[in-house]
Amino acid sequence: MPVINQNVLFVSMTNAANGAENVLFMAASAIGAPMMFAKKVNSGGLDIPKEQSSYYASTNSMFMGFLKLIKLLKPYRKDFILISTHPYLNAYLGFLKRVGYIKSQLIVRECTSVFTRFTGLKKMSYKLAYYLGYPGVDLVVCQTSLMRYQFLQHINFIPNQKIIVQGNPINLKLINTKAKLPLDDPDTIGDFICAAGRLIPEKGFSVLIHAFSYIEKQYPTLKLLILGEGGKRVELFRLIETLGLTDRVILKGRIDNPMPYFKRARICVLSSIKEGFPNVLLEMMSVNPSVVATLCAGGIEAIPGVLKVKPDSVNELVIGIEKALDKSIGSPSSVIKQYLHNRTPEIFINSLLKSLPAVNNL
Repeated sequence: MPVINQNVLFVSMTNAANGAENVLFMAASAIGAPMMFAKKVNSGGLDIPKEQSSYYASTNSMFMGFLKLIKLLKPYRKDFILISTHPYLNAYLGFLKRVGYIKSQLIVRECTSVFTRFTGLKKMSYKLAYYLGYPGVDLVVCQTSLMRYQFLQHINFIPNQKIIVQGNPINLKLINTKAKLPLDDPDTIGDFICAAGRLIPEKGFSVLIHAFSYIEKQYPTLKLLILGEGGKRVELFRLIETLGLTDRVILKGRIDNPMPYFKRARICVLSSIKEGFPNVLLEMMSVNPSVVATLCAGGIEAIPGVLKVKPDSVNELVIGIEKALDKSIGSPSSVIKQYLHNRTPEIFINSLLKSLPAVNNL
């Protein structure tokens, strides 16, 4: 699919290889557009090819990165389309546009539903950021209809027509190439369940570990591998020890290429309690036909070929995993493949760029 020819710059908080950053990277790669980052991470960053331009405002602090962005953005102040993701960064760029420094068009993507995810001072800080910066944006992109509804419930100073829904993209060609790479890991010998994500409460890994403890005796050779790193590692490891599962549940840490794990797993599990939209689910289902997913975000209920369960429920997850384990191993169905083919990075970026003329005519 040919992509609309436009001068586009993608702006991100960091170059960490997380979900929101990967979405921008896929879109930027699809059109060969430059990327700009407020802060460069020391490890675990996006694998940006040398031929794709990338700029970093700071290698030390996010605060300095935001300040230095002003100078870095100078060549892109006019006649460009800026696309960013993360409420604080979106609001910052929107504020720069409101005061006249940025005259280029600004598309901002919501990476999560902040008003339902956060409380207290954190929620108040987001509300202030939205109030100060979002009146300057040209287009707000929500990942799901539910996210758009939640956004409109809390933000009433942006015209509804400027808030669109566009599902996250997925690079099937790259994923399938990575999935075919050799996997030299003794933990993957035999059957295993695979989950992946940052070790934070929202990912529901404690619920998953408890669920595994109820089924592990029925499957004495089955393991649970959790890929990812985060602040709850010690807490999760203590839970594993308490349940006597140190030989069966393995916290693998950060894995640069999780695709071979997803492909070889007996089943893949998304155990999240609350998400914006989990990109890892699309990755799992692209290489493995047996996926259990909690209804942690809008849109998941409509995804074909995935076994869905209520979030934050050990019992529901046990039932879902047992059903998935009873299924035969095969390959993703034609329905799943078609669903994923409708989410290419080219379709994603074309949809955003086509939406701007309509918004400008409001």
